[in-house]
Amino acid sequence: MRICDVSQFYSSFSGGVRRYISARQKFIDQGGTHEHVLIIPGARTERLRAGRSTIYTIKSPRVDRTSGYRALLNLSLLVKIIRSEMPDIVESGDPYQLSWAVTQWSAKWNLATVGFYHSHFPEAYLAQVSKYGGRNVHSFLQRKARTYIKTLYSRFDRTLVPCPQLECELRRIGLSNTVTVKLGVDPELFHPAPRDEQFRAELNLSSKPCLLLSVGRLAREKNVMTLLEAFEILDQETPGRFHLHIVGDGPLRPRVLEMARKNGNLSWCRYYQDPAELARAYRAADLLVHPGVLETFGLVTVEAQACGLPVVGIQGTYMDRLAFSGLEHWAKENTPAALSEAIRAMVNKPLREIGQKASEAVLQEYTWRQVFTELFSIYEAVITEKTGSVRACKQAAGER
Repeated sequence: MRICDVSQFYSSFSGGVRRYISARQKFIDQGGTHEHVLIIPGARTERLRAGRSTIYTIKSPRVDRTSGYRALLNLSLLVKIIRSEMPDIVESGDPYQLSWAVTQWSAKWNLATVGFYHSHFPEAYLAQVSKYGGRNVHSFLQRKARTYIKTLYSRFDRTLVPCPQLECELRRIGLSNTVTVKLGVDPELFHPAPRDEQFRAELNLSSKPCLLLSVGRLAREKNVMTLLEAFEILDQETPGRFHLHIVGDGPLRPRVLEMARKNGNLSWCRYYQDPAELARAYRAADLLVHPGVLETFGLVTVEAQACGLPVVGIQGTYMDRLAFSGLEHWAKENTPAALSEAIRAMVNKPLREIGQKASEAVLQEYTWRQVFTELFSIYEAVITEKTGSVRACKQAAGER
């Protein structure tokens, strides 16, 4: 099977989509028979070969100065590459111009297609509209967004959704080709181990402070301000008891750096490009704090728990089902006060014991090998349906 990945959300630094694709490449390299083609934006146009993967980067402008993301606008070159490679199936992880091009031209060439619905963008990007434009504007744009989703993703043979609740929402708006899939972890990297004291020393920490870790893009839609305000509450109430280490980049980096300059109990790292370094961070921390309420999966919560690191988040989101550390420990509402209260209560629990049980639950069900074995069976079913449909059309044309 020859699989082509097309993605705009592929940062040169890190990120969940990058780790998903890297894990897929590793799985294919170990599998022996599959071939992989990856088309992503980059600083220049080039073609590389790595293992069983052919990687194309298309010169694209940066979206901003911080994240490393680029906007792939050269659709003619994208189409030319797909045409030259002629994969059995194309997966698009982009809800914009790339998916329109992929579905249009794949239909002409009878290629099977799947769209990965990574982010529920009516929530992620329209959440602030009602605050500034009012309810009527917000309702109007939500309706337009739902129509757009149905129109675009109906063009794919399958729409992959990383959460059963979100699949139900997409079904309600009329999308009938959805299937729930999981994301996973590499158990060779993300597994329990003794606390990484060297990592803590690199942060200039003694063994005394409770190390809180947050990993994710620094943007308002990621609820970063709630995290920062919750930490301010904790630090004011018990100075020196907690240290917050933030890993990530984005528009709110200046706000994080400003707070770090004023408060020695907060540190920041742009990213850990090597997943092994990220695993070190998980093993050095006492608690992962994930403030996001819009994520459809929350890969970092699964990675952290695989390492035996308990997680505190905010209840009532798509990530509730991933609270292997105990959903009852998560904040009851999306406020700094509720999040700080949840953190304070959680650190008084037997964290090592809770983390060990969470790790066992994750590694039983969420390894990449399990994930891709299930996903590739979906691919094979889609390809079989597509080839059968094409064959039937040709036969019908011959009879006429």
